[in-house]
Amino acid sequence: LFRARKLSPVEVTKATLDRIRRYDSKVNAFRFVAAREALGAARESEARWMKGRPKGLIDGVPTTIKDQWLTRGWSTLRGSLLTDRKGPWNEDSPQVARLREHGAVLLGKTTMPEQGWKGVTDCALTGVSGNPWNPAKTCGGSRGGAAIAAAAGFGALNLGSDGAGSIRMPAAFCGVVGLKGTFARVPAYPYGTLPMCSHSGPLVRTVADGALMYTVLTEPDPRDWLAVPYDRRDYRVGLDEGIRGLRVAYSRTLGYAKVDREVAAIVDRAAKVFEDLGAIVEEKDPGFKNPYEPFLAYYNASIAVAYDRAGGDKVARYMDPGYVRMAKQGKRYTAKDLLDAWDARHNLGRHMNLFHQRYDILLTPQLSLAAFDAGLEFPKGRGMKSWF
Repeated sequence: LFRARKLSPVEVTKATLDRIRRYDSKVNAFRFVAAREALGAARESEARWMKGRPKGLIDGVPTTIKDQWLTRGWSTLRGSLLTDRKGPWNEDSPQVARLREHGAVLLGKTTMPEQGWKGVTDCALTGVSGNPWNPAKTCGGSRGGAAIAAAAGFGALNLGSDGAGSIRMPAAFCGVVGLKGTFARVPAYPYGTLPMCSHSGPLVRTVADGALMYTVLTEPDPRDWLAVPYDRRDYRVGLDEGIRGLRVAYSRTLGYAKVDREVAAIVDRAAKVFEDLGAIVEEKDPGFKNPYEPFLAYYNASIAVAYDRAGGDKVARYMDPGYVRMAKQGKRYTAKDLLDAWDARHNLGRHMNLFHQRYDILLTPQLSLAAFDAGLEFPKGRGMKSWF
């Protein structure tokens, strides 16, 4: 529509900002909205389109940034009361730099829990974020604000990251498309709480939008020494070719999880759609045991490091009590524990590589339950002691 001059980036940005003004007070997707800057960027984009010279693949598209990634001129607080707002904030993270280079209209920063530590979105800094379908329910986390923005029309493209479900959980609870990018495919800097586990990706309304955004995000950046070589791939290519003949392993529970009947029934129907589209669907558990314990060691130890860097016990009163609890648990792990956890991760990765020699896709429920009440760390009545 921009190319045909049937719609202007300014019109789209104004409409998006109007939706935010009307509805965000009900769901709390944003830490802040930079309306004046967004409109300025939209006008610049409009001028480029009028000349027939767009800046990139997403020139003029309203885009949100989760409050984890550095954004030039904006503070990045990561859901914490302890971050110095003064900065200096003079650098874009790779993901933000790529979006800006391609002409995205940056709207503002979306909400997250403190340091992205849990699977819901609330913190002392920004309060509780609610589900756009029912604000009394959780939007998931830790990238809840980005998922809300996608579902509510607050941004066409929304940047998230995922170490332990932070894109996938809010995508499932909010009914949008979320992609945890392959490790090292999207350059990252600085690394998040879970280096080598936390990967960036889109939260959007359609698979095509996700492929478009992912194409932009995967462009190279020298600040990530772990990044894989850039392959110049356009992830939109092949989206309409279908899945006929692909071998799909369908596992309701991975062999160990407790999945609510309603969720299982919905995903059973989704598996049938794959079959109707010509895929070869086989009920098959992947054959690994629950990796909860090794993950817990790695996750909590990482939180403990971030906790100490933020000031530790001296400033714990300003932190989320659950975050402090996890950090203190993380301090109990030994170097041997972490190496054992690392070995378990290697074994799991190798196991799944071999599994995918036979199957192209492993299809599972994303979450085992529907969205529970907002403001809770985890749902009641399920025997849980923490969010995972």
